Amino acid sequence: MKAEHSSAPRVLVADDQADVLESLRLLLKGEGYRTEAVASPAAVLAAVEARDFDVAVIDLNYARDTTSGQEGLDLLARLQAVDSTLPVVVMTAWGSVEVAVEAMRRGARDFVEKPWENARMLAILRTQIELGQALRKGQRLEAENRLLRAEGRPTLIAESPAMQPVLQLMARVGPSEANVLITGEHGTGKEVVAQTLHSLSDRASKPMVVVNVGGLSEGVFESELFGHVKGAFTDARVDRVGRFELADGGTLFLDEIANVPLAQQAKLLRVIETGESERVGSSKTRRVNVRILSATNAKIKEEVAAGRFREDLLFRLNTIEIHLPPLRERREDIALLAMHFLGQHRQRYRKALGGFDAAAMQALLAHPWPGNVRELNHVVERALLMAQGDVVRAGDLGLVAAREGGQRLEEMSLEEVESFLIQKTLARYDGNVSQAAQALGLSRSGLYRRLKRHGLSH
Repeated sequence: MKAEHSSAPRVLVADDQADVLESLRLLLKGEGYRTEAVASPAAVLAAVEARDFDVAVIDLNYARDTTSGQEGLDLLARLQAVDSTLPVVVMTAWGSVEVAVEAMRRGARDFVEKPWENARMLAILRTQIELGQALRKGQRLEAENRLLRAEGRPTLIAESPAMQPVLQLMARVGPSEANVLITGEHGTGKEVVAQTLHSLSDRASKPMVVVNVGGLSEGVFESELFGHVKGAFTDARVDRVGRFELADGGTLFLDEIANVPLAQQAKLLRVIETGESERVGSSKTRRVNVRILSATNAKIKEEVAAGRFREDLLFRLNTIEIHLPPLRERREDIALLAMHFLGQHRQRYRKALGGFDAAAMQALLAHPWPGNVRELNHVVERALLMAQGDVVRAGDLGLVAAREGGQRLEEMSLEEVESFLIQKTLARYDGNVSQAAQALGLSRSGLYRRLKRHGLSH
């Protein structure tokens, strides 16, 4: 048993049942936490006003009623008014997540149902304590930028004002165990952000496993994520390790998370909640310890409202949400990114080019970049291959969309027309791959193949 000491995290626990308070006190004492237990909303507020806490665990139902959770919701609002940085975890004993979900809408960081599993309760508290401590440090922006660009970490070029809040948030949550949802249009660099978050964490020496869950058909979804045993189905000729097992001890990056079919979301939620899964065709339960980073270009809250994405799964995925602005909103980074990509491709193709001439740089800055950073990378690579002089010129860039108003379709190659049409359709549907594929008369997997071919893949 760990001994308490003065630097141990301080946890405030609130419940009107003495046995609940005692159980939590013993559990947390065994982990070395300092615990203060109170039995009413008024006592919670008094404690928070008098002392600093690293996290508060509050019941949603007290003496006034036993089922609505309104007392807990009212208490949550008052706690936020007193200390908006205090992480609050809510408890409910009524077997339904509706009230707890409403609490999270109002600012609670997570929830547990009674009776709780000790391991899950401790995992939630560890995560929220780490987040709370990091958010309260208030690290200076320049220090954060240096941290994100340290030697050996993925290159994240972000000098523009629009990217500074992103860098600040990444530096704060990167070292934690928090699950992070990365949102933004296709091609904004969500995977680079995920790689950077992984490199900042204590899991950096362990693998980061990437899987495009939106591109998996329902028939292979479970096999890819959880694995299968030989003979589980017709083509299962050997045992296969799933992505969760491959990422054990490290990070699992789930790209295009909003495109996971509803039927598979419950299976994904269970593994994230419990850390347990079974390979297809096996009854043996396997435990994994992974940090989940996920990404989507969809407006995921609209997907929840439309019933296409589970709200409880969303709350498990986005302990913290990081939103990446499109390239058109961070134009100060275009020249830096272009030079960075030119340097990469120059080395790869062993071709000496001094940079971009004035007209080429002006064309880069004027382009709307519907495909964002990934499109810029593709354009620079193509320009390097097309360039015949010692610098990249405007004509080498092939920026079809920028000449949209003046160039006739018959002047474009078939590849250029297809790329242009895909970009315009994705822009029309705010980057939603499923809707764009339907509008183009393609399957979702067919559109993904074309996105990859044109350097526009997610």
